[in-house]
Formats: sequence, C-alpha cells, structure tokens
Amino acid sequence: MALTVTGSMRSRGGALQRDALLGWWTADARVAGACLWTGAYRPAPGAYPPMLSAMPGAAAAELADALARRDAKVPGVNGPPEAAGAFADAWTGRTGAASTVAMRQRLYRLGRLDAPDPPPEGAARVAGDDDRELVLDWFTVFHRDTGQPRRADPALVDERLAEGRLLLWEAGGRPVAMAARTAIVAGTARVAPVYTPAEHRRRGYGAAVTAAVTRSALDAGAGDVVLFTDLANPTSNGVYQRLGYRPVEDRVVLAFA
Repeated sequence: MALTVTGSMRSRGGALQRDALLGWWTADARVAGACLWTGAYRPAPGAYPPMLSAMPGAAAAELADALARRDAKVPGVNGPPEAAGAFADAWTGRTGAASTVAMRQRLYRLGRLDAPDPPPEGAARVAGDDDRELVLDWFTVFHRDTGQPRRADPALVDERLAEGRLLLWEAGGRPVAMAARTAIVAGTARVAPVYTPAEHRRRGYGAAVTAAVTRSALDAGAGDVVLFTDLANPTSNGVYQRLGYRPVEDRVVLAFA
C-alpha cells in the first residue's frame, strides 16, 4: 500500500504531496521501518491514520512520541498488530486517549489466477466517462459500507477512469459490479475497491470482475497483484482465495478517542 499510495501522490501531486508525512527508522545504519501519513499537515474530519510498515515495537513507540511532541492530531494507527499496539500504548500513555479496534485486515498476494469457470452471466468492460456518475456513487457507498473515514475522492475516480484501471461487470445490459486497481509501482498493483450493489450479490459478479481486473494488471506487466480484506467479512476472504490470492500478513486499524 505504501508503494501504491506514494505512486498516486507522484502522479496527482498537489495537496496529496504537501500534506503527507513520510518517515523512517534506522537500526545498524539500515532502514528497519517506515511510516506514511496522508493528510498529516492538514487533517480533515475523518482523516486516515498513519500507516506503519513492519517495524520493531520500539520504533513504533518512538514514532508516537515524536508525533505527540509535535502536537499532531492522530486519529489512530494502521499497521501490523505488534507495531500498531506499541504505537497505541505509547500514544495513549502520553495523551490519555482511548484505543479501540476499528478493523482487522489481511493482505493477500496473487499466486496463480484461477478465474471463475464457468463465469456468471455477462462480461467485463473498461469503464468510461459515461460511467462516472454511477462509479462515483458506488465508490461513495463502498466507503460508507466499509466504515472508511473519508468520502470517496472524485480525483481518484477520475484518475482510474482516465487510465482504464476501473472495470465493470455487465449483465443484462447494465453494470452489476465493479473493481479497480492502482497503477503499477515497483512491479506491484493493488486491487481496490471491489464493490457489488446489494441487489446483485451472491451471483458471482464480484469474483468475476475481480478476476478481470487482476488479469488486466498482469497483462499490463504487474509482477505482483495484492489486495486487502476486512477479516470480519468471511465471504470476500473466501472469494479471493478461490481466485488464487494467498495470505501474506494481518494488520489492524486502531482508532483513538
């Protein structure tokens, strides 16, 4: 995620670059941990929390102390459980804030793509400008349904439409599901988001469009394709594993109040 988010920052520039905080922690003259926090210098309501790579607990605690000294408005933390827990312990100890689990996630990496066979009714197609209103509405509902802290970013939608990185599954002459992906950065593409409206679920559309957008990433030259899931949703975790995605690591998102 750090690669794909910074890749988007480079291509879109503007406030994304100005307001981001990036940092690293060294041990024995080697980088042993990294942090990315978009919106750090201009936090908006529902801002995303700092995102941590794998790192020693001591590094995460030092980061919390450094941000507290800056009087940063930290809404939470996203990272591997050990690092996120160490950050939260240091932060709550300094500020008196309460820490709660907002989401448990799992990172998957594609092994070998195994598309649904037979596929469901319909076919995938690349979304275009005429689909913008529908896609933006689906992004907004997806953010709401998954409890994401911020509203869908129209600039992000426009970027993926303009570059052909958003696919729709059509059945009966109308879109019934969508899946998008990031640009390829350092050989890696990330699938996000995948959304099927409630009235079209349990028909295989989400799996089919995920397979299609995964294939598009491979065809574009991605060596690795990854995605994150909410561990509270066993259906999506099962679908992605049947498509050939394999677990890499678990993460936790903690919220401070």
